[in-house]
Amino acid sequence: MTSHPRRRRFLVIPLAMVALAAGATGASASHSWAGYHWARKTATFSLMLGDNVTSAWDPYLRTASADWTTSTVLDTTVVAGRSRVRRCPPTSRQVEVCNKAYGVNGWLGLGQVYLSGSHITAGTVMLNDTYFAMASYDTPAWRNLVMCQELGHTFGLDHQDEDDNNVPLGSCMDYSSNPEPNQHPNDHDFAQLEEVYAHRDSTNTVARTTQAGAAAPLLAQAQWGRAERRDQAGRPSKFVNDLGGGRSVVTFVIWAA
Repeated sequence: MTSHPRRRRFLVIPLAMVALAAGATGASASHSWAGYHWARKTATFSLMLGDNVTSAWDPYLRTASADWTTSTVLDTTVVAGRSRVRRCPPTSRQVEVCNKAYGVNGWLGLGQVYLSGSHITAGTVMLNDTYFAMASYDTPAWRNLVMCQELGHTFGLDHQDEDDNNVPLGSCMDYSSNPEPNQHPNDHDFAQLEEVYAHRDSTNTVARTTQAGAAAPLLAQAQWGRAERRDQAGRPSKFVNDLGGGRSVVTFVIWAA
């Protein structure tokens, strides 16, 4: 694994002390989602991020990759993507990142995570250029926040908070009507990753083997399954589609205002 500089972090919060009900808000809440994680046999691991985005998004993908790589348990590497059609079908053992004008459907970004049991097997991030072409969203702050947050979901993190109007937490995993303070991960995000990946597995879902497509992309809300949680505005923020046989897809949504 390539060596990367690591941030000094001072926030260490054992899950036994902070575990709250799903959807809890505030920086003191656990925001892993049921402990779902990439299976790996080592204390640290590398995850490939497939670059299917246009040049307008490339700087934000590189920034988010560098931000998340300062974790002590996770390295991310941007590689050539395998979903060139931008509909973003998943690829097993890596995360595909795509952008397209997906239409006036209400969402800025989707993070979709493919599961087998409790293990993540693939992830996709979709960025909706229909909205990012609008002046209100075509800003570095909004692009950083959405890219960073949807990638965070594919690592096993949930939202820290789902109230657009609260005081910003300084984390991209925070819903906010003001993206400026929330463009990057914060110490709580890194501490949570350390908790999620504190153990080792007997299997490996991030091994660098020959990769194959995992499934068709789920772009329409009707394909996302049941709404498992709603944000402070009453909008569904997390969906689960049970595919049977222990397989499922979890979809996290950032809605446009």
